[in-house]
Amino acid sequence: MPDFLIGTGRCGSTLAYEVLAHHPAVGFVSRLDNRWARTPRPLRRHAATIHRRLRTGPVTVSRRLGPSEAYVALSREVSPMITDPYRDLTAEDVTPWLAGRLRRFFDDRTAPGGRFVHKFTGWPRAGFLHAVFPEARFVHIVRDGRAVANSLVQMPWWRGHLGSAGWRFGPLPDAYAQEWEAGGQCLVHLAGLGWKTMMDRYEDARTAVPSEQWLDVRYEDLLTDPRKHLDRILGFYELPWTRDFELSLERRRFSRGRAEAYRTDLSARQLALLDSSLSDHLHRYGYRV
Repeated sequence: MPDFLIGTGRCGSTLAYEVLAHHPAVGFVSRLDNRWARTPRPLRRHAATIHRRLRTGPVTVSRRLGPSEAYVALSREVSPMITDPYRDLTAEDVTPWLAGRLRRFFDDRTAPGGRFVHKFTGWPRAGFLHAVFPEARFVHIVRDGRAVANSLVQMPWWRGHLGSAGWRFGPLPDAYAQEWEAGGQCLVHLAGLGWKTMMDRYEDARTAVPSEQWLDVRYEDLLTDPRKHLDRILGFYELPWTRDFELSLERRRFSRGRAEAYRTDLSARQLALLDSSLSDHLHRYGYRV
């Protein structure tokens, strides 16, 4: 049975996932599964172990076996419904056919005795996943919505430049659409509204999962005190702190250099729009406006 690491995207979940991937008991879907549909089952199951053993060897080989969200493989072997929905998935979307395919996908890649962790970004999908895997645990990586918006508009794949009708996340809620119009249809503002829409769905999803199976971790806290918050995450997943994990952590550099880059990357008006629009959500997660 898998556990999950989830976040809105551009939230720091990749950093957390890559660090967790160095724990000797953690399994994951490797990037090789996206590239090669006929990956042998032993390699699927032991890709994480091979990745850890190669981390001091050729970088390109190690990266090809590194952790992946595996959207290509999931679309191919389960359904595009999992990977590219226009809205969040809930328990109501589960069918026996889909649940069976999703279970087989993870069972086929889980090594005996290990703890399998998979990362999803964008919609939380937690209500859906909890219905298929009732005992799964969810670590939700949260990042300041202003930083997320700033990062999104710099991504070549972000389609918000086409407006809310052109991106992948469906229409904005009416109140947010009116807010965007009132703000002059600023694209940075739209990215912030996308984050706010996602966070609304994460709060809904959290109510579908027992409280003891959900953990929020702020990205900024992880950067400030990685040992403390990784210890929280490992404990939540029931994973021990090992010497090998300690050594891998010592090799990892955690930098806060871009944590508040939005303050200089964006204009004063853009920042004012984000502060006004996101203030309630930011305060809810302990961010200052």
